[in-house]
Amino acid sequence: MTEIVDVAIIGAGPYGLSIAAHLSGAGVGYRIFGAPMHTWRTSMPEGMVLKSEGNASNLYDPRSELTLERYCADHGLPYAHTGFPIPLTTFIDYGIAFQRRFVPHLEDRQVSAVIPTSDGFDLQLQDGGLARARRLIVAAGIRAYEYIPPELENLPPGLASHSATHVKVAGFADRKVAIVGGGASAVNLAALLNKNAAEVTLIVRKDAIAYCGPPTRRTLLDRIKEPESGLGTGWRSWACCAMPGVFHAMPESFRLMVVRKHLPAAPGWTLQPQVDGIVPTILGARIARARESGGRVHLELGLRDGETKVLTVDHVIAGTGYHVDMRRLAFLGPDVLDRLDCVEHTPRLSRRFESSIPGLFFVGTAAANSFGPLMRFAYGANFAAKRLTQYLSHSPMRGSVRRDPVQSERWGKEGLAGTAD
Repeated sequence: MTEIVDVAIIGAGPYGLSIAAHLSGAGVGYRIFGAPMHTWRTSMPEGMVLKSEGNASNLYDPRSELTLERYCADHGLPYAHTGFPIPLTTFIDYGIAFQRRFVPHLEDRQVSAVIPTSDGFDLQLQDGGLARARRLIVAAGIRAYEYIPPELENLPPGLASHSATHVKVAGFADRKVAIVGGGASAVNLAALLNKNAAEVTLIVRKDAIAYCGPPTRRTLLDRIKEPESGLGTGWRSWACCAMPGVFHAMPESFRLMVVRKHLPAAPGWTLQPQVDGIVPTILGARIARARESGGRVHLELGLRDGETKVLTVDHVIAGTGYHVDMRRLAFLGPDVLDRLDCVEHTPRLSRRFESSIPGLFFVGTAAANSFGPLMRFAYGANFAAKRLTQYLSHSPMRGSVRRDPVQSERWGKEGLAGTAD
């Protein structure tokens, strides 16, 4: 019979690896499944740099022994807390080094199904194996949540794609490409495709591209008026970093509004000189219709002034981000989804990241509607790892499924029959 472990983790990105490192330090038995830094290695184009500053791009071990700064120093790589764009390759290599040091027993195996049992969860693996755990942490990345506008969904796969599918971009040389979106993914890809001799047009819904501002020398008054945090400057961003527990206590409608509006996926400041005035851009435009004809894509664009414009390209890329939806996680079936209490298709979580299903926890973007925009960034892995480890390692019911007392009272009154609405 397969031995049952205390905790299982699905996902080996910054959140999964940081949590595993903390659990190991606390002596909590666990197994972790997934390819290390998978989303970063397979969903982001070669040659890009991180939008986050160096001091907000760490993975987290209990003693902060291997920060990005330490890794760069050990390997003779340039680094600065702010003002120096971190290459994607540096961050990936750092993540792999972190995994080898703190999570050496990572199992590069994919979970195909999660089945709740009387004493926890059974995890069916794609290679035919089985793992059993009393408690389960879902630290899945964003790849499952790719969003393509409905106007583009019916185009043939060879003519339309999501930005996450393009790691290598040299194949677009000398081709006409339209990129839809004004966020980080779209603008970054536009710059890289332009460098690789593609004929790029950027289609942006808003009237301007809202680049993040470059770091500047700040006076004491500046720091008081707009304090610095791992999510940038300003009191709202500072509060998101400093008080995710307070955010969790806010009314749900307020939390949803903040997550929706604060810190959109704005392009980094390093991209502006590579795109503005360089890449042809149509602002204030929406896709009214898209159709295939003669092996090409004809895009009918609706403009703000009521006019229309037709653009014919060889390929259209949706740089339109991600919509988090638990139904998109292939390993969650009806036996989980039918019991999972959700809002906007994301799980309602207790103060300890626990869902309506006892022993089932969610971190990362899936937790943003509960803990705020911090959870959409790697920087949030520190809070999640510490909060979860403190809870799991001090549980008086160690070795069995435990529910948060506050959450128990809530679901005792409301019942467990939530819906994946």
